[in-house]
Amino acid sequence: MNAIANNLSSINQRITNAAARSNRTPDSIGLVVVTKGRSVQEMQTALTAGVTDIGENRVQEAQQKYAVVNSVVDTTAVVSTEKTCRWHLIGHLQRNKVKTALDMFSLIHSVDSLRLLAEIARRSEERAQQTDVLIQVNTTREVSKHGLDADDLLEFMENAQAYPTAHIVGLMTMGQLSPSPDANRPAFALLRSLAEKIEAQKFPGVSMQYLSMGMTNDFEVAIEEGANLIRIGRAIFGLSG
Repeated sequence: MNAIANNLSSINQRITNAAARSNRTPDSIGLVVVTKGRSVQEMQTALTAGVTDIGENRVQEAQQKYAVVNSVVDTTAVVSTEKTCRWHLIGHLQRNKVKTALDMFSLIHSVDSLRLLAEIARRSEERAQQTDVLIQVNTTREVSKHGLDADDLLEFMENAQAYPTAHIVGLMTMGQLSPSPDANRPAFALLRSLAEKIEAQKFPGVSMQYLSMGMTNDFEVAIEEGANLIRIGRAIFGLSG
């Protein structure tokens, strides 16, 4: 096994252990492998090792990789990555990049304003489709982070009803960069409680299918607090790049 495959095996075992601690099954938790700054070769190695979901931070970088990655056929599985690989946009999305983003990404994790949601809806209408999105919440209240204030989320959901083609399917947050994973437990618990409040409101066309939270430093705590999408890069590919 190569280093990437070994690292993936280790991460999957840690996911299994964290899921057991929260009385869940490991297959209820999706792993989004973060490929920011990684080469197409590294991405292909991860896909060959069983990865099905990859996450990119920037539309422009994803564009440079998308066609190449999706054109490669895995001869052992007799399927192309286009059929087996789901692309996630996990970084900040500018409104002028929405049209390009919709060509590539199955799920946009980082909707943080009504103007952005409206633009996604407008472009989705042009394509006669719905686009799945997550609403990013700044649960740590750090000024350096994107995301809605938790106190504004319910009003946002009410206003979002005007844009049904931007299909809200959950929430996303980022923890603090801290040496202690438990430091982010309150932020993750807050996101879960916000999702519960939204579910109780029964907004038409809105689901809380996904809670995207947890990265290399804190994904186990995130799982314990209810995450079912985790975003991991460094623990899989190493610290370089």
